[in-house]
Amino acid sequence: MGKIKIKLNADGSIEMETKGIKGEKCLKYADLLSKLANIKIEKMEKTSDFYANDDLSIDDSQHLRDN
Repeated sequence: MGKIKIKLNADGSIEMETKGIKGEKCLKYADLLSKLANIKIEKMEKTSDFYANDDLSIDDSQHLRDN
């Protein structure tokens, strides 16, 4: 399970750090935060989690069928 750390700075800027959120999913959280706070993302540093593959889990109770 991933975590999001949000820091509100004295100058009014906001910092967000994600932990355990792999791949491009973290970008969706950053976009959501920017919309909620009505701010523009000025700087983004990608961590190794961004470049890691997210594990794909398959529920074998789901099946494809022909129409």
